Amino acid sequence: MQGVVFLGNRELELREFPDPAPGPRDVIIEIKASGMCGTDLHLYRHSGKGPAIPGMSASEPTIGGHEPCGVIVEVGSAVRKNEAFVGQRVMDHHYEGCGVCRHCRTGWGQMCAEGATVFGITGHGAHAEYMKAPVTTVVPLREDLSFAVGAAISCGTGTAYGALRRLELHGDETVAIFGQGPVGLSASILAQAMGAQVIAVDVLPERCAFAREFGIEHVIDAREVDPVKAIKDLTRGEGAHKTLDCTSSAQARKAAVRATRPWGTACMVGVGGENLELDVSKDLIFRQVGVIGSWTFSTTGQADCANFVAERKLPVETLFTDRWKLEDAAEAYRRFDQQSTGKGVFLL
Repeated sequence: MQGVVFLGNRELELREFPDPAPGPRDVIIEIKASGMCGTDLHLYRHSGKGPAIPGMSASEPTIGGHEPCGVIVEVGSAVRKNEAFVGQRVMDHHYEGCGVCRHCRTGWGQMCAEGATVFGITGHGAHAEYMKAPVTTVVPLREDLSFAVGAAISCGTGTAYGALRRLELHGDETVAIFGQGPVGLSASILAQAMGAQVIAVDVLPERCAFAREFGIEHVIDAREVDPVKAIKDLTRGEGAHKTLDCTSSAQARKAAVRATRPWGTACMVGVGGENLELDVSKDLIFRQVGVIGSWTFSTTGQADCANFVAERKLPVETLFTDRWKLEDAAEAYRRFDQQSTGKGVFLL
């Protein structure tokens, strides 16, 4: 089979790999949709190894893509029928841990005490015809969701959902979301469906336009106005109850904290970028403001996100502005690298 390998320096290759064979507790997924995520751009642009994640490293070239969705075509000898079966539509929680620590047992494989494999970064991912995955990482995909939507939920949209749950967002609250790329725009759509008032912030006019097209009433172009002042103007001088940074920009991260009202919470999901520097007394202590991080979601959270999207008929499918075949990977990432479009997806 063929798979996409990131080389860094904005280069990639479509290489030949053996078709995967399942171990006793594995399944083989025939990939139907493999989403393109902003994290992939770390591998594409730089060393080909992705952002630095403690305890995670790859010793050989791996197939990229960590938003897998498809159909199970083979199961290992020790996989029980009630766990997975041939023909089942599934997403994949793209982390494998030890399986026995307290994090793994609650579906948080990325938090494994022994370190984790991240499929698409340190283990073979989904930019290929087939993918081998531990049966414990597969999450059923509802019949009323497309494979492309399943791919989005498998990282970008699921990450947004996980962050909003970490923030404990309520319908009577205002949330300011910095960055309207695939994760931030997903967060805006989800937060609006949760009943919150959403304020969307970006520095790219194309992404501000996307947010407006999805019905977000309050959209701030941070190139034209001070976003902190603009958010306070929209909230009677108080600031947002909750804020979410999806950019990894130091400037945006700082603005997210300072746009949070007293007793509020700011959440960071953008991986990499520059450090967040604050006046701890003025920005946090004297305002009783909390800052938290959110790293994707658990297997249960992934299933919950899928149910939320399906039951509210949210337009996640329209996040994809570009659909590609694997043989178009070089052009797909060249275009995605410009960050002026929506989300891209490989359909097989």
